[in-house]
Amino acid sequence: MSAANEIGTETARPGRPLRRLGLSGKLLLLTIPLVLIAEVLIYVPSIANFRINRLNDKLAAANTAALVLDAAPSGMVPESLARQILSSIGARAVAIKMGQQRRLLASADLPAQIDHDIDMRDMTVWSAIMDSFEVMLETGNQSIRVIGPAPSGAQFIEVVIDELPLRQAMYRFSRNLFWVSLGIAILTAGLVYLALHYLFVRPMRRLTANLVGFHENPESSARIIVPSQRGDEIGVAERELSDMQRDLVSMLHQKSRLAALGLAVSKINHDLRNLLASSQLLSDQLASVPDPRVQRFAPKLMRSLERAIAFCQSTLSYGRAQEAPPDRRMMLVEPVVNEVRESAGLASDASISWINAIERGLTIDADPDQLFRILLNLVRNAAQALEGQPPSEAAPQQIRITGRREGAVTIIEVSDTGPGVPQKARNHLFEAFQGSARPGGSGLGLAIAAELVRAHGGDIHLVEGTLGATFRISMPDRPVELHSIRSERARA
Repeated sequence: MSAANEIGTETARPGRPLRRLGLSGKLLLLTIPLVLIAEVLIYVPSIANFRINRLNDKLAAANTAALVLDAAPSGMVPESLARQILSSIGARAVAIKMGQQRRLLASADLPAQIDHDIDMRDMTVWSAIMDSFEVMLETGNQSIRVIGPAPSGAQFIEVVIDELPLRQAMYRFSRNLFWVSLGIAILTAGLVYLALHYLFVRPMRRLTANLVGFHENPESSARIIVPSQRGDEIGVAERELSDMQRDLVSMLHQKSRLAALGLAVSKINHDLRNLLASSQLLSDQLASVPDPRVQRFAPKLMRSLERAIAFCQSTLSYGRAQEAPPDRRMMLVEPVVNEVRESAGLASDASISWINAIERGLTIDADPDQLFRILLNLVRNAAQALEGQPPSEAAPQQIRITGRREGAVTIIEVSDTGPGVPQKARNHLFEAFQGSARPGGSGLGLAIAAELVRAHGGDIHLVEGTLGATFRISMPDRPVELHSIRSERARA
């Protein structure tokens, strides 16, 4: 049985109640009472209107009879003819009032008393409805007097009739209306149910079945729903669900890749830390060698190894490369730039020109180690971009670093004369594994640089309209409270 057929049937899942009635069943149960309520609302005024029409018919027949009886010579009508006229209109008596005189035109078997009086001249809707149900709930054969307008200048006409024939006619009308309404209700309910089932229930079943299937295997792209061409809210929901599932599948694939990569990095770091520790012991021995060149490079080698060991340790401690908060201090930028050049191997590389345009004495409020990593990642990316293209006399291979102050913000730019950043890489420039501009690259260098810059409250972006690629770093100084400045001045 497919997932679509299981919707609306019993499903037993841990922690979820059994669903015994599906959306189709609920829709049917909702349609039936609503149609019945509509039929009741139709029946109530219909039965009242039927009673009023029957009484008006009696008055109309009585008016006709009154004209016949009043036209008789000297107003004398044979009793047999009067009974015939009264029997034809279903009345016991007909009377008319003209001026201050009430005149009985004809009578036959008048009852001893009149049980109800009905004045058709001032009947309201509510009274018509209430009187109709009172008639249907009564028993026996009461006599009622119906009063209505009369022709020929008379004030009103009265007709006395039996209530039982009226009640029986109302019962027949109710039965006929019931069967007709029942047929219309069944047809209407069926059409409404089929229309709602086709327009809403089937698409909702499709959505629900897709959600159930996607929940079972969210990493399978085959479970992504194919949206229909509907332009209503269900069509919008299908398209949004399709986009969300597609993004989720892509995200889960990336997370799986990152998890596998993280496990591999942790294993590598475990062994790499031991190798770096051995290299650090060897560098300590080199520091005791009296050779001037060794004495010159040994401290730099020791600092590089210390940074590498600390970074490996943090990766093993947290299971991922979680950056520590920057330990910021005011420092000179130029020594860090020189160290970056040496660490990148550009000091001895004659094929790539190095231009240092840092303002003399430029300072920055940053963590020294993290600033070193930021610039090293940018410089290595620039060097790799230049290495990937053949040398040319028209466009020499060159890396340029500039730095300046703009108020409380330090601006550092790293530019090269390479091929630039392709448009495809610009959409995810600072995202790991997505922003690489060269084949086989991971994009981690820019992602790490952006993360460290943002930790300082700064910004990094690609400058448009330049030769090659130019990355601009804007790093503001920390805000200083006036109280601390005054305290320092007071101590000075």
